[in-house]
Amino acid sequence: MQGSRFAFGPFVLDPGAGTLLRNDVPVAVGYRGLSLLAALVGRPGEILGKAELMDAAWPGTAVEEGNLTVQIAQLRKLLGPVGENGEWISTVPRVGYRFTGAVEQLGEAKRKPLPLPDKPSIAVLPFVNFSNDPEQDSFVDGLTEDLITDLSRISGLFVIARNSTFAYKGKAMDVREIAGDLGVRYLLEGSARRAAGRVRINAQLVDAMSGDHLWAERFDRGLDDIFAVQDEVTAKIVEALLGRLRAPPPRNRPS
Repeated sequence: MQGSRFAFGPFVLDPGAGTLLRNDVPVAVGYRGLSLLAALVGRPGEILGKAELMDAAWPGTAVEEGNLTVQIAQLRKLLGPVGENGEWISTVPRVGYRFTGAVEQLGEAKRKPLPLPDKPSIAVLPFVNFSNDPEQDSFVDGLTEDLITDLSRISGLFVIARNSTFAYKGKAMDVREIAGDLGVRYLLEGSARRAAGRVRINAQLVDAMSGDHLWAERFDRGLDDIFAVQDEVTAKIVEALLGRLRAPPPRNRPS
């Protein structure tokens, strides 16, 4: 099923590209929700256990079952009903979930620029590891994922899922080409270097339509301030987008 797309109702899901379209218009869905939907749609009519679904959305991570329940509820709200009373995703009590809609498997689509959503849209590209230590890749990837999550919490902002942006990791491409592929106007890119208990993060926000850099900054902090740096980067992006976006609620800090 490599490169396959799936059509159901007015939707087309492209797991490889990390996109969900409704009547050819991009739908804002987080990467965990997209991963769950891909798992369910890829095996329509089958019962998928809760453990299997949690592994699809949170690979290698121990999470509480309640997180899965929340994601499924959000997917149901996003997809809407089937007909008058039906749902795309049905619950199998104490077991898991099943995708009940009719699914058509499509071939791989030729990439073409996606239409821009009707609200500010952004993709966070994988930050580059400048530590010269491959073992730091997980730290840098985690930083990128956290920024995606933080931006996804902002009301009025369309954020591309992790699965889509990480397809560009290690690739040298023009920002306009990437933005056209993903259907966004803004790109956040940067790098990180960690050494001796400190981290240096460079980040810049680019308007892909004009090629202008709306904001760029370097952060030199201790590792214990990493969450504060992420919050500051998020706030700077909101400010750069003319302050039209509502800031996310405060983050729950680990004790």
